[in-house]
Amino acid sequence: MDEIKNNAGLSSIFYSWNEQEQNEFISFCSGACGVKIMYDSFFKEVMNAESNPEPLEGFLTTILGRKVHILHVLPNDTTRITDEASLLVTDIIVQLEDGSVANIEVQRIGYMFPAQRCSCYSADMLLRQYKRIRSEKKRDFTYRDVKTVYLIVLYERSPHELSGRPECYIHYGRTSFNTGISLDMLQDFILISLDNFHKHMHNKPIETIEEAWLTFLSDDSPERIIEIITKYPDFKPLYDIIYRMCTDVGKVMNMFSEELRILDRNTTKLMIDTMTKEAEDAKAELEASRAELDGTRAALSEVKERLNLFNAQLDEANSQLNDAHSQLDEANSQLNDAHSQLDEANSQLNEKDAVIAQLRAQLAEALAHNS
Repeated sequence: MDEIKNNAGLSSIFYSWNEQEQNEFISFCSGACGVKIMYDSFFKEVMNAESNPEPLEGFLTTILGRKVHILHVLPNDTTRITDEASLLVTDIIVQLEDGSVANIEVQRIGYMFPAQRCSCYSADMLLRQYKRIRSEKKRDFTYRDVKTVYLIVLYERSPHELSGRPECYIHYGRTSFNTGISLDMLQDFILISLDNFHKHMHNKPIETIEEAWLTFLSDDSPERIIEIITKYPDFKPLYDIIYRMCTDVGKVMNMFSEELRILDRNTTKLMIDTMTKEAEDAKAELEASRAELDGTRAALSEVKERLNLFNAQLDEANSQLNDAHSQLDEANSQLNDAHSQLDEANSQLNEKDAVIAQLRAQLAEALAHNS
């Protein structure tokens, strides 16, 4: 603190941080805790494949499950767009002794759409290797010269697609076929969720070299550091590198300040991505609701048309029924007239029958008198 206060530049940087950031810096500079190896500057220094390839070779040997020797570091001439590249804390590409290529990425905050991005990055590496080898070998080139590309992504905070069960912290993937045919496809993916691993190792001892490496990368507690060095002494030189870095307060302060800037930038980018995705999801839901509403409207319109047609048919039936009623009324009227005429005819007939009866009686009386 005396060194910081007596240097105007360092003092300005230190007091630009919040209290939590100040305490974190003091803690690892004073040795109260270890350094977060996932910080870009520390990871690149410890895993410097050009000046000291052994640590990275040891890590790759453990993760790939075979002895690895780094032939050389490849230039990082990636074609990723700026926003995507800004999410990466570290991006190291090395060629191994068998010609295969490994891309080691460190992401403190896992970006969105990890599957799509990993596929594109792996394809980009494969295409770059193909172009490089074809350019070197010219007419002697065959596709056998193209070797496997490994995309190894270390997540300090995993995207939600990987943040399921804590015991699932290393995800190996490659193309396979449902028929079981064996083809040596050239793209391998290894996604490592250090946050899941940290939960998995809670109150558990380190028992394997793999657990030692992942603890080295994810845990800065003094107890874990002592456990790693005790069980696996080969890690002590790596902590020595970090110790020597921390003795230069000015240098490590600038490094830490850059880490905070990167973290702030990535957090902002993640928030923007999250809000963009939420907006896109809301838009998709709105469009789905509109489509559903349009479908409902179309169905209602169809029902309305069918109802109108039914009403027209009903009106026509009613009209025909009214015509039938009118015809029935007319027939009833004619029948009533016929009944009236029949009654009158019957009355006249009865009168005639009475006259005939009277005449018959008179005739019978006259005949009797004459006799």
